[in-house]
Amino acid sequence: MGESMTWVQALVLGVVQGLTEFLPISSSAHLRITSAVFFGDDAGASFTAVTQLGTEAAVLVYFARDIGRIVTAWTTTVWSRYVVRQRETVPASELPTTRLPVLDAHGRFGDHPDPHWQRELDYRVGWYVIIATVPIGVLGLVFADQIRTGARNLWLISIMLIVFALVIAFAEYYAGRTYGQTRRPLELLGTRDGLIMGLAQCLALIPGVSRSGATSSAGLLCGLTREAAVRFSFLLAIPAVLASGLFSLPDAFEPAGEGLNASGAQLIVATAVSFVVGYASVAWLLRFVARHSLDWFVGYRLVLGATMLVLLATGVVSAT
Repeated sequence: MGESMTWVQALVLGVVQGLTEFLPISSSAHLRITSAVFFGDDAGASFTAVTQLGTEAAVLVYFARDIGRIVTAWTTTVWSRYVVRQRETVPASELPTTRLPVLDAHGRFGDHPDPHWQRELDYRVGWYVIIATVPIGVLGLVFADQIRTGARNLWLISIMLIVFALVIAFAEYYAGRTYGQTRRPLELLGTRDGLIMGLAQCLALIPGVSRSGATSSAGLLCGLTREAAVRFSFLLAIPAVLASGLFSLPDAFEPAGEGLNASGAQLIVATAVSFVVGYASVAWLLRFVARHSLDWFVGYRLVLGATMLVLLATGVVSAT
C-alpha cells in the first residue's frame, strides 16, 4: 500500500483538476506534477480519471440545454428515419434554441434559428460525437495498463508539454494564414471534422498533451472558428471522460500499490471541488477564446515543461 492522501492534498488536487481540465494545458499533467513537486508522490491515474467526473459534471450542467436538445434530436430522428422510416415533425415550441447563432430558413446566420435547421444540426452533432468517441474508446482499452504506468513518467509529460505547445502554436498560425475570416462556425461542422477531432482526442491518453488542446487544434486545422472548435471539444469529451472515470471507480475506491491513496470521502470531496471550480473555468474559457487565441497558453506550457526538465535533470524531482 502507498502513502495515504491527506485532506489538504485532496482539496488542492481537486482545485487543480477544476482549473486545468478545460484549458489546453493538460489537467492530468498538472495533477501529476503537483503531486510530485509538492507532495513527493503520484496521486495515480485512477484518482485523475475519477476527479474528471466532477469537471465533466460541470460541462453537463453548463451545456444542459444544448445536450438535452442534441440527445432529443438524435434519438427522435433516428427513431423516425430508421425505425418508423418516416420523418417526424416536432412543434417549434418544443425545440429550444442554441446559444450560438445558427442558420435560418433562408440560409443566413442569425439569433432566431429556424427550428428545422436547428433540429438537423443537433442530429448531426449527436452523430459526430458518437463517431468521434470510438477511436479513444478502443485505444483506451487496449493501452489501459500503459496509461496507468509508463505514460505517467515525468520526463514524457514534460516533453509533451513542450511538443504540444508547438502544435497548438502551429494550429493557430496555420488557421490564421489559411482560413483567415472564412473559418466555419459550429453550424457547418462536418463528418470529416468530427472524425479528425476524434482521432486527435486519442492523443490525450498521453499526460501532457491536453484533451482540449488536441481537439481544439485539430478543429482549427480543419478550418473551424476557435469558439466552434472549443465548444465541440467540450461535447466530444463527455462520453470518453465519463467512461474513463466510471471504469476507474473500483481502483480509486480500493487503492493498492505505490502512490497517494485517497479514501472514498476524500475522492468524493475532491470531485465535488473540481465540479465547482470547473464550472467557473468552462464559462471563463468560452468567453476568452471568443476574443483571444490559444497562443496565450503556449508560453505557459513551454515554461512549465522546461522548468520540469530542469528539476528532473538536477534530481530535485523524481520522474516516477
